[in-house]
Amino acid sequence: MEILKKPIITEKMTAKSEDLNQYGFIVDKEATKEQIKDAVEELYQVKVDSVNTMRYGGRQQMRYTKAGVVAGRKPAFKKAIVTLQDGETIDFYSNI
Repeated sequence: MEILKKPIITEKMTAKSEDLNQYGFIVDKEATKEQIKDAVEELYQVKVDSVNTMRYGGRQQMRYTKAGVVAGRKPAFKKAIVTLQDGETIDFYSNI
């Protein structure tokens, strides 16, 4: 099971990382806070202070096409906000 799927790189999360030393990740739906903490520490060689998680249900989506209205759902996902200890940072742009 792959715990960390991808980092969240948005304007809001970038501001949180600069001000509060918090980083966001999309994680596996079954992952626990302890598993997320271990995965971040192993992958980025940092010390994690705390982990907060949120589960999002898939929201409804509609499109108007030639064939009529097409309705569907976005997939559900789990988000983790990881707070690092003072002095620790993660650089997502270093390997681009």
